[in-house]
Amino acid sequence: MNHDTVAVLDFGGQYAHLIANRVRRLGVYSEILEPETSASALSKYKGIILSGGPRSVYEKDAPTCDPAIFKLGIPMLAICYGHQLMQHLLGGKVVSKNKEYGLATLHLKKSIGVFGKLPKKSQVWMSHGDTVAKPAPGFLVAGSTEDCPFAALADQKRCFFSVQFHPEVTHTAHGMKILDSFLKICGAKRDWNIGKFMKEEIGRIKEEIGDRKVFLLVSGGVDSAVCFALLEKALSKSRVYGLLVDTGLMRLDEAKKVKEYLKKAGFSNLHVAAKAGEFFKALKGQTNPETKRKTIGDLFWKVKEDVAEELGLNSDEWVMGQGTIYPDTIETGGTKHADKIKTHHNRVDLVQQMIKEGRVIEPLAQLYKDEVRLLGEKLGLPKSLVWRQPFPGPGLGVRILCADAKTAKKPEDFDVLNVEIATFLRKEFKLFDCAVRVLPIESVGVQGDARTYRHPVALFTQLRDWNELEEISTAITNRFSKVNRVMLVLYGGLGHFFLKTSDLSPERVRLLQKADDGVTAVMQKAPRDYGIWQFPVVLLPASTQKNRESIVLRPIVSTEAMTASFARIDWKIVGQLVDIIKKDKQITHIFYDLTHKPPGTIEWE
Repeated sequence: MNHDTVAVLDFGGQYAHLIANRVRRLGVYSEILEPETSASALSKYKGIILSGGPRSVYEKDAPTCDPAIFKLGIPMLAICYGHQLMQHLLGGKVVSKNKEYGLATLHLKKSIGVFGKLPKKSQVWMSHGDTVAKPAPGFLVAGSTEDCPFAALADQKRCFFSVQFHPEVTHTAHGMKILDSFLKICGAKRDWNIGKFMKEEIGRIKEEIGDRKVFLLVSGGVDSAVCFALLEKALSKSRVYGLLVDTGLMRLDEAKKVKEYLKKAGFSNLHVAAKAGEFFKALKGQTNPETKRKTIGDLFWKVKEDVAEELGLNSDEWVMGQGTIYPDTIETGGTKHADKIKTHHNRVDLVQQMIKEGRVIEPLAQLYKDEVRLLGEKLGLPKSLVWRQPFPGPGLGVRILCADAKTAKKPEDFDVLNVEIATFLRKEFKLFDCAVRVLPIESVGVQGDARTYRHPVALFTQLRDWNELEEISTAITNRFSKVNRVMLVLYGGLGHFFLKTSDLSPERVRLLQKADDGVTAVMQKAPRDYGIWQFPVVLLPASTQKNRESIVLRPIVSTEAMTASFARIDWKIVGQLVDIIKKDKQITHIFYDLTHKPPGTIEWE
């Protein structure tokens, strides 16, 4: 351990490693530890940060920490669950309340401690279901929001600070100022940088691989490309074999395009395996998203084994490489107290077993997307590749929702909920021209750091003010627990939505490929990029007409994938997107996803 290191206690959720990432970006070494780590072990650190998590502090067996850490005399910053736990253990009171996800305005009451550089009003990001009802003795209220009177607390004498919001996410406007001020209070040296990481990781790769070679699965995305480049730098081009598996679930002509631009970027030892037929056969009849993900992940590895056998590769001489980054691990429930959001294709059971056996190397597993991009630039990769929009490994397989209409809820099951939401919008927002339809399809979300699998609600309204739409979306998901996404109807008539029994068929993939390609063409000609980090286009087997489908536009703004907000595209460009998609008569409705992350995930599955 570096002597100038800050400890981050991981209470699960999605945020401990993002906190560590932010600490590193500020130049300080960080180390993630189990929350049960003893006070004596923590006494060596310059500072301690308590992370967020999906539990409630008053639950039986809820994760906690050694109470003796509060007597170490070390500066501490507690965030979300950590905020509640600190107050709970030191004599405050925590209670359940209405869930709160998304943006809030922090009103600064006292400019003290880590809050000394904040303006009087600033934007913060919330994701919680419990709240502090009474601060612990010794704490002063430094800041409040409309729904959270004790959003920021400070005990300057002990250098203890706690916040209900998440300063580590990009959507908290001055969050880095809070972390920077905390690190100054800790007095830690700032000598971490991506160059040091690269040097240390190259040494680790050489030691771990030895005389062996690496068989790397390549997707065409930035993660696998940077992993490819790092492995080649540590070993040599001849000792890293790149395999691109064409699953049939990629974008239109994607396999060909990926192979071409990776070769232009200097990757010569790259091969393509055309396996669409095998994937469609294995996925036939499957509708459960977790089952689909597992099938895709398992088949990736089967294809790898088959290709290795065809090439006569000795398994004792080869190690499997993956471009896994930390959000993949977190969302799969990869830490002790983390809730499983969804299984990533590179975290299926077979992969986990091979990791235990030492047969997998993942050089980027502790990094976030922004750090991966920095590393890619350091390795000399082209900017066009480093800053390419992320694309999921399972491809369109997680953007094509499947359904069994026989077991799904019927439209009439939502009649009461439709009325309740419409009434709420009339009362709270004076939105009288809005019809509401909860769709009988479910998607994955993350609320309070825990997985949800709930319904989207579609709003039929002429309202076109992004600020108002954002307020409405946040209010609905905070108020109504049965929904985790809010969509604006851009095209399509009002009526009851029925599900079409459907799986991942070649026909449905072609339907989405066409829509996705049209969206890409429009956005490439747009006057600006609107800060879009990723633009999923989603196919829903739901329509007011039999055997027809709907499209969801999901452009999001993010940097690290742990939090995201929907992009605000000029309405003229939105109109162009609608015009190009609605040409296909299989599509009856087009929606715009107005949901932040949380409560929705970036991908729908």
